[in-house]
Amino acid sequence: MTTVHGAIDAADRDASQSRVSALALSGITVRFGGITALHEVGLRLEAGEVRGLIGPNGAGKTTLFDVISGIRIPDAGRVELAGDDITGLSAVRRARRGLRRTFQRVQTFGWLTVEDNVLAALEWRSGGGGLVADLVSFPTRLTREKARRARVAHVLDLCGLTPVRQESAGSLPIGLGRMVEVARAIVDTPSVLLLDEPTSGLDETEAARLGERIQDIRAHESCAVLLVEHDVGFVMRQCDRIVVLHLGEVLAEGAPREIQSNPAVRAAYLGDDDGGHQVRTMRNEQGGNR
Repeated sequence: MTTVHGAIDAADRDASQSRVSALALSGITVRFGGITALHEVGLRLEAGEVRGLIGPNGAGKTTLFDVISGIRIPDAGRVELAGDDITGLSAVRRARRGLRRTFQRVQTFGWLTVEDNVLAALEWRSGGGGLVADLVSFPTRLTREKARRARVAHVLDLCGLTPVRQESAGSLPIGLGRMVEVARAIVDTPSVLLLDEPTSGLDETEAARLGERIQDIRAHESCAVLLVEHDVGFVMRQCDRIVVLHLGEVLAEGAPREIQSNPAVRAAYLGDDDGGHQVRTMRNEQGGNR
């Protein structure tokens, strides 16, 4: 059932409260001076679920991602990861708990190779011992390093990056650079993955590969995925459910087909005049998928 203005169907509420969600937001409010960017936003994301977050420009999508990832502390509300309150934790501590994020603008270490960019995400799991362990080549350190590099090689192959693994990340076109970001985000298996406009700059082949990776992650790692994306067709194909933000509040939530037919969404997100045409386009892009 599609929910409007943040209301949740009673049966859905009872089912969701009976288990610990991968990610749970409640009452999230963010103000910039006299402007309220987010007002009492709530959201629950289950393990293995792919959920889309859409809305017009200025709806509060990026602000919400900043709150979830720890870049911004909300003025009110609570963020829980696997049942634990992480509202006051830093972005680094959240990442080490399994909450990972990519950004709208590609952010790679341009002077490092593609392989080293991805390997850097595993550096904090070095195994201890510091410089001494490196100098004397402790067996445990060698075993850990072999495992790390095997994992990196596997993820590079999954993301289609093996042919460019020794190239500097800064020399890559934007599409490949974005895939480096995705590889870096998933190499240390996440519990929750936030993707901020992941198809931006990708061609159709790269976007299709990204979609495959999203489905692989959720199926094999039980990872929850929340994505912000302007490519509505991509959202409709990949997501189990979709949340629509409008003026900092949850306007609607439901399955892709419910969101497509929601008149409030057409009015606020697609526009009154051409909403019907764009909804038909969305349905055509979705095709036989989810």
